[in-house]
Amino acid sequence: MSHPRLHPEQHLVNRIRWLRAAVLGANDGILSTASLIIGVAAAAATQNDVLIAGVAGLVAGAMSMAAGEYVSVSSQSDTERADLARERQELSENPEFELDELASIYVKRGVDRELARQVARQLMAKDTLTSHARDELGISESTTARPVQAALTSALSFSVGAAMPLLMVVVSPAAALVPIVAAASLGFLALLGAIGGRAGGANVLRATGRVTFWGALAMALTAGIGKLFGTVV
Repeated sequence: MSHPRLHPEQHLVNRIRWLRAAVLGANDGILSTASLIIGVAAAAATQNDVLIAGVAGLVAGAMSMAAGEYVSVSSQSDTERADLARERQELSENPEFELDELASIYVKRGVDRELARQVARQLMAKDTLTSHARDELGISESTTARPVQAALTSALSFSVGAAMPLLMVVVSPAAALVPIVAAASLGFLALLGAIGGRAGGANVLRATGRVTFWGALAMALTAGIGKLFGTVV
């Protein structure tokens, strides 16, 4: 008797939560800091002024990313807790109705009504709230909001990204600071896009082209503003 071959399945959707925060943070770190540096440098500032502006941008940006992610994901977490509390109360007050509700979800997915009711009953016997949270509310272990994790990931990835154009300021000659920072930052953005696309199973060329295009546009605009006003902001 032959047995089906077992193979491990790697679903990339499980990476979405941390991948989004890491890629978004690093992308913002590179892009915002490089744009700030280029804008200030284009305004004929000294190399020391440019470096100070870049460091300030790194610190402010990392804190902003952390705070923004924490507030956003905390709101999601509050909503999840409220929904779970409401569901817990409904299960306590009317378990039979909740059983029918869960069974109807499986029926809509194509399961025979009698079998759907048996499945719902068995799942509720094992863990009532979890079964309803997962199939009725769409809340599971892989999607649960984690505000602190999101905030730390965003702040750290932003700082790592921002450190790259700052390093270019340190090692570049003052006369060639703008083109070197721009070229290196676009290279970093392209690499980040490729890594993000690869990790997420997306088209690598499309992901790379997307971040490179918007990065180049942002740097060009800030350089133009700095050149136009000739003032360190």
